[in-house]
Amino acid sequence: MNRTTLSLIAGVTALAAVTGFAALDTPTASGSGTAKTAARLPVEQTRLLCPEPSTSEIADTTYTSFTPVSNGTNSSGKAELKAADAQSADGSGPSPNPSPNPSSSAGSGKSGKSGKSGKTAKSKNQSQSSAPTVTPKEPGTPVTGNGSGADTPALIGTATGRFAPGWTVQETTAVAAGTGRGLLGTNCTAPDTEFWFPGASTAASRTDYVHLTNPDDSAAVVDIELYGKDGNLKSTVGEGITIQPHSSDPVLLSTLTDAQEADLTVHVSVRSGRVAAAVQALDDKLGGDWLAASTDPAASLVLPGIPKDATDVRLVAFVPGDGDADLKVRLASPSGEITPAGNETLHVKAGMTTAVDLGDVTRGEAGSLVLTPGDTSVPVVAALRVVRGKGDKQESAFIPATAPVGTRASVADNSAKGTTLALTAPVGTATVKVTASAGSEGGTAVTKEYTIKGGTTQSVDAPVPSGLKGTYALTVEPVSGGPVYGARTLQTTLEGLQAFTVQTLPDDRGTVAVPEADQDLSVLLKK
Repeated sequence: MNRTTLSLIAGVTALAAVTGFAALDTPTASGSGTAKTAARLPVEQTRLLCPEPSTSEIADTTYTSFTPVSNGTNSSGKAELKAADAQSADGSGPSPNPSPNPSSSAGSGKSGKSGKSGKTAKSKNQSQSSAPTVTPKEPGTPVTGNGSGADTPALIGTATGRFAPGWTVQETTAVAAGTGRGLLGTNCTAPDTEFWFPGASTAASRTDYVHLTNPDDSAAVVDIELYGKDGNLKSTVGEGITIQPHSSDPVLLSTLTDAQEADLTVHVSVRSGRVAAAVQALDDKLGGDWLAASTDPAASLVLPGIPKDATDVRLVAFVPGDGDADLKVRLASPSGEITPAGNETLHVKAGMTTAVDLGDVTRGEAGSLVLTPGDTSVPVVAALRVVRGKGDKQESAFIPATAPVGTRASVADNSAKGTTLALTAPVGTATVKVTASAGSEGGTAVTKEYTIKGGTTQSVDAPVPSGLKGTYALTVEPVSGGPVYGARTLQTTLEGLQAFTVQTLPDDRGTVAVPEADQDLSVLLKK
Protein backbone atom coordinates (compact mmCIF):
# COMPACT_ATOMS: atom_id res chain seq x y z
CA MET A 1 0.00 0.00 0.00
CA ASN A 2 1.55 3.28 -1.09
CA ARG A 3 1.65 6.56 0.81
CA THR A 4 -1.11 8.10 -1.37
CA THR A 5 -3.53 5.30 -0.49
CA LEU A 6 -2.75 5.60 3.21
CA SER A 7 -3.32 9.35 3.08
CA LEU A 8 -6.65 8.83 1.33
CA ILE A 9 -7.83 6.32 3.93
CA ALA A 10 -6.83 8.64 6.75
CA GLY A 11 -8.67 11.53 5.11
CA VAL A 12 -11.81 9.45 4.60
CA THR A 13 -11.74 8.30 8.23
CA ALA A 14 -11.50 11.87 9.43
CA LEU A 15 -14.36 12.90 7.13
CA ALA A 16 -16.56 10.12 8.48
CA ALA A 17 -15.82 11.15 12.05
CA VAL A 18 -16.78 14.76 11.38
CA THR A 19 -19.77 14.36 9.09
CA GLY A 20 -21.12 10.90 9.90
CA PHE A 21 -21.04 9.99 6.19
CA ALA A 22 -23.48 7.20 5.33
CA ALA A 23 -24.50 5.25 2.25
CA LEU A 24 -27.92 3.78 1.51
CA ASP A 25 -28.08 0.06 2.19
CA THR A 26 -29.16 -1.40 -1.18
CA PRO A 27 -29.48 -5.05 -2.34
CA THR A 28 -26.33 -6.76 -3.59
CA ALA A 29 -25.87 -7.50 -7.27
CA SER A 30 -26.54 -11.20 -6.68
CA GLY A 31 -29.91 -10.40 -5.18
CA SER A 32 -29.01 -11.84 -1.78
CA GLY A 33 -29.69 -8.53 -0.04
CA THR A 34 -33.15 -7.15 0.65
CA ALA A 35 -34.25 -3.55 0.41
CA LYS A 36 -35.20 -2.02 3.73
CA THR A 37 -38.51 -0.19 4.04
CA ALA A 38 -38.12 3.54 4.53
CA ALA A 39 -39.18 4.65 7.97
CA ARG A 40 -41.72 7.45 8.34
CA LEU A 41 -40.40 10.05 10.75
CA PRO A 42 -41.87 13.35 11.93
CA VAL A 43 -40.86 16.36 9.86
CA GLU A 44 -38.46 18.72 11.62
CA GLN A 45 -39.56 22.01 10.05
CA THR A 46 -42.80 23.37 8.58
CA ARG A 47 -43.33 26.70 6.80
CA LEU A 48 -46.80 28.29 6.56
CA LEU A 49 -47.81 31.60 5.04
CA CYS A 50 -50.93 33.58 5.89
CA PRO A 51 -52.17 36.18 3.35
CA GLU A 52 -53.04 39.75 4.30
CA PRO A 53 -56.59 39.26 5.66
CA SER A 54 -58.49 42.35 4.55
CA THR A 55 -58.36 45.94 3.30
CA SER A 56 -61.47 46.78 5.36
CA GLU A 57 -61.10 49.06 8.36
CA ILE A 58 -63.84 47.11 10.18
CA ALA A 59 -62.26 43.68 9.70
CA ASP A 60 -61.57 41.54 12.77
CA THR A 61 -59.15 38.66 12.25
CA THR A 62 -58.27 35.71 14.47
CA TYR A 63 -55.25 33.46 13.93
CA THR A 64 -55.29 30.04 15.56
CA SER A 65 -52.12 27.93 15.68
CA PHE A 66 -52.26 24.21 16.48
CA THR A 67 -49.89 21.25 16.37
CA PRO A 68 -51.27 17.77 17.09
CA VAL A 69 -49.28 15.57 19.46
CA SER A 70 -46.93 13.29 17.49
CA ASN A 71 -44.82 10.35 18.57
CA GLY A 72 -41.10 10.35 17.90
CA THR A 73 -40.44 14.09 18.18
CA ASN A 74 -37.77 15.60 20.38
CA SER A 75 -38.52 17.92 23.28
CA SER A 76 -37.20 21.08 21.63
CA GLY A 77 -38.61 23.36 18.96
CA LYS A 78 -40.92 26.35 18.58
CA ALA A 79 -43.53 27.88 16.30
CA GLU A 80 -43.86 31.55 15.46
CA LEU A 81 -45.57 33.89 13.02
CA LYS A 82 -43.87 37.06 11.82
CA ALA A 83 -45.02 39.90 9.60
CA ALA A 84 -44.03 39.82 5.95
CA ASP A 85 -41.98 43.01 5.86
CA ALA A 86 -42.13 44.03 2.17
CA GLN A 87 -38.37 44.64 2.13
CA SER A 88 -36.47 44.82 -1.15
CA ALA A 89 -33.97 42.12 -2.06
CA ASP A 90 -31.06 44.01 -0.45
CA GLY A 91 -33.08 44.88 2.64
CA SER A 92 -32.79 48.60 1.98
CA GLY A 93 -36.45 49.53 1.89
CA PRO A 94 -40.02 48.64 0.98
CA SER A 95 -40.94 46.82 -2.17
CA PRO A 96 -41.14 49.33 -5.05
CA ASN A 97 -44.18 47.75 -6.70
CA PRO A 98 -47.22 47.65 -4.46
CA SER A 99 -50.25 46.10 -6.11
CA PRO A 100 -53.45 48.05 -6.77
CA ASN A 101 -56.52 47.95 -4.56
CA PRO A 102 -60.21 48.23 -5.48
CA SER A 103 -60.12 52.03 -5.34
CA SER A 104 -57.46 52.25 -8.05
CA SER A 105 -58.62 53.35 -11.48
CA ALA A 106 -55.63 51.70 -13.16
CA GLY A 107 -52.58 49.60 -12.37
CA SER A 108 -50.47 46.88 -13.83
CA GLY A 109 -50.11 44.47 -10.95
CA LYS A 110 -46.62 43.78 -12.27
CA SER A 111 -43.24 44.72 -10.88
CA GLY A 112 -41.65 47.73 -12.49
CA LYS A 113 -44.77 48.75 -14.46
CA SER A 114 -46.18 52.24 -14.08
CA GLY A 115 -49.73 52.93 -12.95
CA LYS A 116 -51.74 54.12 -10.01
CA SER A 117 -51.00 51.77 -7.19
CA GLY A 118 -53.69 52.94 -4.76
CA LYS A 119 -52.21 50.72 -2.04
CA THR A 120 -49.10 51.83 -0.22
CA ALA A 121 -46.57 49.25 0.90
CA LYS A 122 -46.19 49.21 4.67
CA SER A 123 -42.77 49.67 6.18
CA LYS A 124 -41.21 46.81 8.12
CA ASN A 125 -41.84 48.55 11.46
CA GLN A 126 -45.49 49.28 10.58
CA SER A 127 -46.07 45.67 9.54
CA GLN A 128 -44.47 44.24 12.64
CA SER A 129 -46.28 46.59 15.02
CA SER A 130 -49.69 45.51 13.68
CA ALA A 131 -48.85 41.78 13.50
CA PRO A 132 -50.71 39.55 15.97
CA THR A 133 -48.79 37.68 18.65
CA VAL A 134 -49.19 33.91 18.29
CA THR A 135 -46.75 31.85 20.36
CA PRO A 136 -47.69 28.19 21.00
CA LYS A 137 -46.33 26.65 24.20
CA GLU A 138 -47.30 22.97 23.88
CA PRO A 139 -48.44 20.65 21.07
CA GLY A 140 -52.04 19.55 21.55
CA THR A 141 -53.32 22.94 22.71
CA PRO A 142 -54.26 25.72 20.26
CA VAL A 143 -53.23 29.32 20.79
CA THR A 144 -54.84 32.40 19.25
CA GLY A 145 -53.87 35.93 18.24
CA ASN A 146 -55.97 38.79 16.94
CA GLY A 147 -55.67 41.61 14.41
CA SER A 148 -58.08 44.34 13.36
CA GLY A 149 -58.57 46.83 10.57
CA ALA A 150 -56.72 47.08 7.28
CA ASP A 151 -53.22 47.16 8.78
CA THR A 152 -52.92 43.49 9.70
CA PRO A 153 -50.06 42.21 7.51
CA ALA A 154 -49.42 38.93 5.79
CA LEU A 155 -47.61 36.52 8.10
CA ILE A 156 -44.73 34.11 7.53
CA GLY A 157 -44.64 31.19 9.96
CA THR A 158 -42.00 28.64 10.89
CA ALA A 159 -42.39 25.65 13.20
CA THR A 160 -39.48 23.42 14.24
CA GLY A 161 -38.94 20.30 16.35
CA ARG A 162 -42.00 19.03 18.20
CA PHE A 163 -44.17 21.86 16.80
CA ALA A 164 -43.50 21.04 13.13
CA PRO A 165 -45.40 17.76 12.41
CA GLY A 166 -48.95 18.60 11.34
CA TRP A 167 -48.71 22.30 12.23
CA THR A 168 -51.78 24.20 11.04
CA VAL A 169 -52.76 27.86 11.28
CA GLN A 170 -56.30 29.08 10.60
CA GLU A 171 -56.93 32.70 9.56
CA THR A 172 -60.56 33.75 10.10
CA THR A 173 -61.79 37.27 9.34
CA ALA A 174 -65.22 38.78 10.05
CA VAL A 175 -66.27 41.79 7.95
CA ALA A 176 -69.72 43.14 8.85
CA ALA A 177 -70.32 45.40 5.83
CA GLY A 178 -69.03 46.40 2.41
CA THR A 179 -67.87 44.42 -0.60
CA GLY A 180 -67.04 40.88 0.47
CA ARG A 181 -68.77 41.23 3.83
CA GLY A 182 -69.11 37.97 5.72
CA LEU A 183 -66.83 35.35 7.25
CA LEU A 184 -63.58 34.74 5.36
CA GLY A 185 -61.46 31.75 6.37
CA THR A 186 -58.36 30.02 5.11
CA ASN A 187 -55.76 27.55 6.25
CA CYS A 188 -52.38 29.23 5.97
CA THR A 189 -50.52 27.36 3.24
CA ALA A 190 -47.07 25.96 2.56
CA PRO A 191 -44.94 27.48 -0.21
CA ASP A 192 -44.88 25.69 -3.56
CA THR A 193 -44.18 26.30 -7.24
CA GLU A 194 -47.59 25.77 -8.92
CA PHE A 195 -51.24 26.46 -8.02
CA TRP A 196 -54.60 26.10 -9.81
CA PHE A 197 -57.63 28.19 -8.80
CA PRO A 198 -60.84 27.37 -10.70
CA GLY A 199 -63.65 29.62 -9.45
CA ALA A 200 -62.06 33.08 -9.62
CA SER A 201 -63.71 35.92 -11.55
CA THR A 202 -63.27 39.35 -13.13
CA ALA A 203 -67.02 40.03 -13.36
CA ALA A 204 -68.16 43.57 -12.57
CA SER A 205 -69.58 42.44 -9.23
CA ARG A 206 -66.34 40.74 -8.15
CA THR A 207 -63.06 42.06 -6.77
CA ASP A 208 -60.62 39.15 -6.78
CA TYR A 209 -56.98 39.24 -5.70
CA VAL A 210 -54.35 36.53 -5.89
CA HIS A 211 -52.11 36.92 -2.85
CA LEU A 212 -48.48 35.85 -3.37
CA THR A 213 -46.18 35.47 -0.35
CA ASN A 214 -42.45 34.73 -0.55
CA PRO A 215 -40.90 33.27 2.63
CA ASP A 216 -37.33 32.99 1.36
CA ASP A 217 -34.19 35.16 1.34
CA SER A 218 -34.16 35.65 -2.44
CA ALA A 219 -36.79 37.11 -4.77
CA ALA A 220 -39.34 34.84 -6.47
CA VAL A 221 -40.47 35.32 -10.06
CA VAL A 222 -44.07 34.34 -10.79
CA ASP A 223 -46.32 34.04 -13.87
CA ILE A 224 -50.10 34.36 -13.57
CA GLU A 225 -52.27 32.95 -16.39
CA LEU A 226 -56.04 33.40 -16.66
CA TYR A 227 -58.33 30.98 -18.50
CA GLY A 228 -61.93 31.83 -19.33
CA LYS A 229 -64.73 30.10 -21.19
CA ASP A 230 -62.93 30.55 -24.53
CA GLY A 231 -59.43 29.73 -23.35
CA ASN A 232 -56.35 31.67 -22.33
CA LEU A 233 -56.82 35.41 -21.80
CA LYS A 234 -53.53 36.35 -23.40
CA SER A 235 -51.68 39.13 -21.61
CA THR A 236 -48.08 39.97 -20.86
CA VAL A 237 -48.98 41.85 -17.68
CA GLY A 238 -49.04 38.68 -15.59
CA GLU A 239 -45.59 37.53 -16.72
CA GLY A 240 -42.49 37.81 -14.60
CA ILE A 241 -44.01 39.29 -11.44
CA THR A 242 -41.28 39.71 -8.84
CA ILE A 243 -42.13 38.98 -5.21
CA GLN A 244 -39.44 40.39 -2.96
CA PRO A 245 -37.90 38.27 -0.14
CA HIS A 246 -40.03 37.93 3.01
CA SER A 247 -42.87 39.90 1.43
CA SER A 248 -46.41 39.51 0.16
CA ASP A 249 -48.14 41.11 -2.84
CA PRO A 250 -51.89 41.01 -3.59
CA VAL A 251 -52.44 41.22 -7.37
CA LEU A 252 -55.86 42.43 -8.52
CA LEU A 253 -57.00 40.07 -11.29
CA SER A 254 -58.84 42.78 -13.21
CA THR A 255 -55.51 44.56 -13.77
CA LEU A 256 -54.26 41.54 -15.74
CA THR A 257 -57.05 41.57 -18.35
CA ASP A 258 -59.79 43.81 -19.73
CA ALA A 259 -62.15 40.85 -20.10
CA GLN A 260 -65.00 40.51 -17.62
CA GLU A 261 -65.32 36.77 -17.05
CA ALA A 262 -67.83 35.32 -14.59
CA ASP A 263 -65.80 32.12 -14.20
CA LEU A 264 -62.02 31.99 -14.42
CA THR A 265 -59.26 29.53 -13.71
CA VAL A 266 -56.11 31.16 -12.35
CA HIS A 267 -52.79 29.37 -12.88
CA VAL A 268 -49.87 30.52 -10.74
CA SER A 269 -46.49 29.12 -11.79
CA VAL A 270 -43.15 30.04 -10.26
CA ARG A 271 -40.13 30.53 -12.52
CA SER A 272 -37.66 30.86 -9.65
CA GLY A 273 -38.03 30.49 -5.91
CA ARG A 274 -41.31 29.52 -4.31
CA VAL A 275 -44.42 31.25 -2.98
CA ALA A 276 -47.68 30.56 -1.20
CA ALA A 277 -50.78 31.58 -3.16
CA ALA A 278 -54.44 32.11 -2.32
CA VAL A 279 -57.30 33.93 -4.06
CA GLN A 280 -59.46 36.38 -2.12
CA ALA A 281 -62.84 36.58 -3.86
CA LEU A 282 -65.04 39.53 -2.86
CA ASP A 283 -68.57 39.99 -4.25
CA ASP A 284 -70.80 43.06 -4.00
CA LYS A 285 -73.90 41.03 -3.12
CA LEU A 286 -72.79 37.49 -2.24
CA GLY A 287 -70.12 38.35 0.34
CA GLY A 288 -66.64 36.93 0.09
CA ASP A 289 -64.22 34.22 1.11
CA TRP A 290 -60.83 32.73 0.33
CA LEU A 291 -60.52 30.33 -2.59
CA ALA A 292 -57.82 27.78 -1.79
CA ALA A 293 -55.95 25.98 -4.58
CA SER A 294 -57.45 22.83 -6.04
CA THR A 295 -55.57 19.62 -5.44
CA ASP A 296 -53.17 18.53 -8.20
CA PRO A 297 -54.88 17.73 -11.53
CA ALA A 298 -56.43 14.25 -11.38
CA ALA A 299 -58.94 12.16 -13.31
CA SER A 300 -61.16 11.71 -10.22
CA LEU A 301 -61.88 14.48 -7.73
CA VAL A 302 -63.81 14.88 -4.49
CA LEU A 303 -65.22 18.22 -3.29
CA PRO A 304 -66.47 17.53 0.25
CA GLY A 305 -68.74 19.31 2.70
CA ILE A 306 -71.52 21.15 0.83
CA PRO A 307 -73.78 22.54 3.59
CA LYS A 308 -77.25 21.06 3.77
CA ASP A 309 -78.92 24.46 3.43
CA ALA A 310 -76.98 25.58 0.34
CA THR A 311 -79.32 27.55 -1.94
CA ASP A 312 -77.00 27.53 -4.96
CA VAL A 313 -73.95 25.45 -5.87
CA ARG A 314 -71.81 26.29 -8.90
CA LEU A 315 -69.19 23.87 -10.22
CA VAL A 316 -66.16 25.27 -12.07
CA ALA A 317 -63.76 22.86 -13.81
CA PHE A 318 -60.68 23.15 -16.02
CA VAL A 319 -58.46 20.77 -18.01
CA PRO A 320 -54.78 21.80 -17.91
CA GLY A 321 -53.77 19.31 -20.62
CA ASP A 322 -54.46 18.96 -24.34
CA GLY A 323 -57.40 16.56 -24.28
CA ASP A 324 -61.05 17.20 -23.44
CA ALA A 325 -62.55 15.59 -20.34
CA ASP A 326 -65.94 13.93 -19.92
CA LEU A 327 -66.82 13.65 -16.25
CA LYS A 328 -69.52 11.78 -14.39
CA VAL A 329 -71.08 13.98 -11.72
CA ARG A 330 -72.37 12.37 -8.52
CA LEU A 331 -73.47 13.70 -5.15
CA ALA A 332 -72.48 11.59 -2.14
CA SER A 333 -75.44 12.19 0.19
CA PRO A 334 -76.10 10.72 3.67
CA SER A 335 -78.02 7.85 2.07
CA GLY A 336 -75.69 7.16 -0.88
CA GLU A 337 -74.65 8.48 -4.28
CA ILE A 338 -77.24 10.25 -6.40
CA THR A 339 -77.06 11.84 -9.84
CA PRO A 340 -78.01 15.53 -10.05
CA ALA A 341 -80.98 15.81 -12.40
CA GLY A 342 -79.92 17.34 -15.70
CA ASN A 343 -76.23 17.35 -14.73
CA GLU A 344 -75.31 13.69 -14.98
CA THR A 345 -72.16 14.46 -16.96
CA LEU A 346 -69.92 17.44 -17.64
CA HIS A 347 -67.86 18.02 -20.78
CA VAL A 348 -64.78 20.17 -20.21
CA LYS A 349 -62.81 21.38 -23.23
CA ALA A 350 -59.05 21.48 -22.93
CA GLY A 351 -57.71 24.88 -21.89
CA MET A 352 -61.19 26.32 -21.29
CA THR A 353 -62.99 26.98 -18.02
CA THR A 354 -66.37 25.28 -17.80
CA ALA A 355 -69.00 26.18 -15.20
CA VAL A 356 -72.40 24.69 -14.43
CA ASP A 357 -75.03 25.80 -11.94
CA LEU A 358 -76.22 22.85 -9.84
CA GLY A 359 -78.79 24.91 -7.90
CA ASP A 360 -79.86 23.59 -4.50
CA VAL A 361 -78.37 20.20 -5.30
CA THR A 362 -78.19 19.02 -1.66
CA ARG A 363 -81.95 19.52 -1.04
CA GLY A 364 -81.66 19.78 2.72
CA GLU A 365 -78.95 17.15 3.25
CA ALA A 366 -75.20 17.68 3.51
CA GLY A 367 -73.29 16.26 0.56
CA SER A 368 -70.03 16.02 -1.34
CA LEU A 369 -69.53 16.22 -5.09
CA VAL A 370 -67.64 13.33 -6.69
CA LEU A 371 -66.24 13.66 -10.21
CA THR A 372 -65.06 10.54 -12.04
CA PRO A 373 -63.85 10.03 -15.64
CA GLY A 374 -65.96 8.70 -18.46
CA ASP A 375 -64.33 6.51 -21.10
CA THR A 376 -60.99 8.32 -20.97
CA SER A 377 -59.10 9.50 -17.88
CA VAL A 378 -58.09 13.15 -18.23
CA PRO A 379 -56.64 15.13 -15.29
CA VAL A 380 -58.79 18.11 -14.24
CA VAL A 381 -58.98 20.71 -11.47
CA ALA A 382 -62.25 21.92 -9.95
CA ALA A 383 -63.91 23.97 -7.23
CA LEU A 384 -67.38 24.84 -5.99
CA ARG A 385 -68.88 28.20 -5.12
CA VAL A 386 -71.54 27.62 -2.47
CA VAL A 387 -74.22 30.18 -1.60
CA ARG A 388 -76.45 30.19 1.48
CA GLY A 389 -79.36 32.50 2.25
CA LYS A 390 -81.66 34.54 0.01
CA GLY A 391 -82.06 38.12 -1.15
CA ASP A 392 -79.74 40.59 0.54
CA LYS A 393 -78.83 37.96 3.16
CA GLN A 394 -76.83 35.78 0.80
CA GLU A 395 -73.30 34.71 1.70
CA SER A 396 -70.83 32.57 -0.26
CA ALA A 397 -67.87 30.27 0.29
CA PHE A 398 -65.66 28.02 -1.85
CA ILE A 399 -64.85 24.30 -1.73
CA PRO A 400 -61.88 23.24 -3.90
CA ALA A 401 -61.23 19.65 -4.89
CA THR A 402 -59.00 18.23 -2.17
CA ALA A 403 -56.74 15.32 -1.33
CA PRO A 404 -57.91 12.65 1.13
CA VAL A 405 -57.21 12.90 4.85
CA GLY A 406 -54.43 10.34 4.41
CA THR A 407 -52.64 9.66 7.70
CA ARG A 408 -53.96 12.66 9.63
CA ALA A 409 -55.52 16.10 9.13
CA SER A 410 -56.27 18.94 11.55
CA VAL A 411 -58.31 22.13 11.41
CA ALA A 412 -58.34 24.85 14.08
CA ASP A 413 -60.59 27.68 15.36
CA ASN A 414 -63.65 25.52 16.11
CA SER A 415 -66.36 26.57 18.54
CA ALA A 416 -68.91 24.52 20.46
CA LYS A 417 -71.92 25.77 18.45
CA GLY A 418 -70.63 27.12 15.14
CA THR A 419 -68.76 24.08 13.78
CA THR A 420 -69.92 21.35 11.38
CA LEU A 421 -67.68 18.47 10.28
CA ALA A 422 -68.50 16.62 7.05
CA LEU A 423 -66.80 13.31 6.15
CA THR A 424 -67.21 11.32 2.95
CA ALA A 425 -65.99 7.87 1.90
CA PRO A 426 -66.49 7.71 -1.88
CA VAL A 427 -64.96 4.27 -2.45
CA GLY A 428 -65.85 2.06 0.53
CA THR A 429 -66.88 2.11 4.16
CA ALA A 430 -64.29 3.66 6.45
CA THR A 431 -63.82 4.27 10.16
CA VAL A 432 -62.13 7.42 11.44
CA LYS A 433 -61.02 8.73 14.81
CA VAL A 434 -61.82 12.37 15.52
CA THR A 435 -60.06 14.15 18.38
CA ALA A 436 -61.19 17.45 19.81
CA SER A 437 -58.14 19.11 21.35
CA ALA A 438 -58.00 20.98 24.60
CA GLY A 439 -59.44 24.48 24.35
CA SER A 440 -57.26 27.53 23.79
CA GLU A 441 -58.28 28.79 27.25
CA GLY A 442 -59.04 25.50 28.99
CA GLY A 443 -60.66 22.11 28.62
CA THR A 444 -59.77 18.45 28.18
CA ALA A 445 -59.36 16.63 24.86
CA VAL A 446 -62.06 14.15 23.76
CA THR A 447 -61.89 11.43 21.07
CA LYS A 448 -64.72 9.66 19.20
CA GLU A 449 -64.85 7.14 16.34
CA TYR A 450 -67.22 7.38 13.37
CA THR A 451 -68.03 4.89 10.62
CA ILE A 452 -68.78 6.38 7.20
CA LYS A 453 -70.58 4.09 4.75
CA GLY A 454 -69.16 3.85 1.25
CA GLY A 455 -70.58 6.39 -1.20
CA THR A 456 -72.03 8.61 1.55
CA THR A 457 -71.33 11.89 3.28
CA GLN A 458 -72.00 12.20 6.99
CA SER A 459 -72.37 15.53 8.72
CA VAL A 460 -71.21 14.42 12.15
CA ASP A 461 -71.66 16.06 15.52
CA ALA A 462 -68.03 16.87 16.11
CA PRO A 463 -66.80 16.11 19.64
CA VAL A 464 -66.30 19.08 21.95
CA PRO A 465 -63.63 19.17 24.67
CA SER A 466 -64.99 18.72 28.17
CA GLY A 467 -64.94 22.00 30.07
CA LEU A 468 -64.19 23.93 26.86
CA LYS A 469 -63.00 27.49 27.14
CA GLY A 470 -62.03 29.36 23.98
CA THR A 471 -61.72 27.54 20.66
CA TYR A 472 -60.32 24.12 19.83
CA ALA A 473 -58.86 22.03 17.00
CA LEU A 474 -60.23 18.90 15.34
CA THR A 475 -57.88 16.11 14.21
CA VAL A 476 -59.15 13.36 11.89
CA GLU A 477 -57.26 10.06 11.59
CA PRO A 478 -58.47 7.10 9.47
CA VAL A 479 -58.64 3.82 11.37
CA SER A 480 -59.73 1.35 8.68
CA GLY A 481 -61.39 1.08 5.30
CA GLY A 482 -61.17 3.20 2.17
CA PRO A 483 -60.03 6.80 1.72
CA VAL A 484 -61.85 9.56 3.61
CA TYR A 485 -62.28 13.19 2.56
CA GLY A 486 -63.35 15.91 4.93
CA ALA A 487 -64.36 19.54 5.33
CA ARG A 488 -65.17 21.81 8.25
CA THR A 489 -67.76 24.62 8.13
CA LEU A 490 -67.61 27.59 10.52
CA GLN A 491 -70.63 29.84 10.84
CA THR A 492 -71.57 32.92 12.82
CA THR A 493 -74.10 35.76 12.71
CA LEU A 494 -72.95 39.19 11.48
CA GLU A 495 -75.52 42.00 11.50
CA GLY A 496 -78.30 39.46 10.93
CA LEU A 497 -76.34 37.65 8.20
CA GLN A 498 -75.68 33.91 8.55
CA ALA A 499 -72.02 34.09 7.56
CA PHE A 500 -69.94 30.96 6.94
CA THR A 501 -66.65 29.61 5.57
CA VAL A 502 -65.50 26.11 4.60
CA GLN A 503 -62.03 24.54 4.86
CA THR A 504 -61.08 21.10 3.52
CA LEU A 505 -58.94 18.57 5.43
CA PRO A 506 -56.11 17.16 3.29
CA ASP A 507 -53.29 15.14 4.83
CA ASP A 508 -51.09 17.32 7.07
CA ARG A 509 -47.83 15.84 5.70
CA GLY A 510 -46.53 15.59 9.24
CA THR A 511 -44.21 12.69 8.44
CA VAL A 512 -41.63 12.03 5.75
CA ALA A 513 -40.13 8.78 4.43
CA VAL A 514 -36.50 8.42 5.48
CA PRO A 515 -34.56 5.47 3.96
CA GLU A 516 -32.49 3.46 6.43
CA ALA A 517 -28.77 4.08 5.89
CA ASP A 518 -25.59 2.33 6.96
CA GLN A 519 -22.05 3.68 7.07
CA ASP A 520 -20.07 2.45 4.06
CA LEU A 521 -16.70 4.14 3.52
CA SER A 522 -15.85 1.83 0.63
CA VAL A 523 -17.93 3.96 -1.73
CA LEU A 524 -15.23 6.64 -1.51
CA LEU A 525 -12.50 4.22 -2.60
CA LYS A 526 -14.19 2.75 -5.65
CA LYS A 527 -13.09 3.95 -9.07
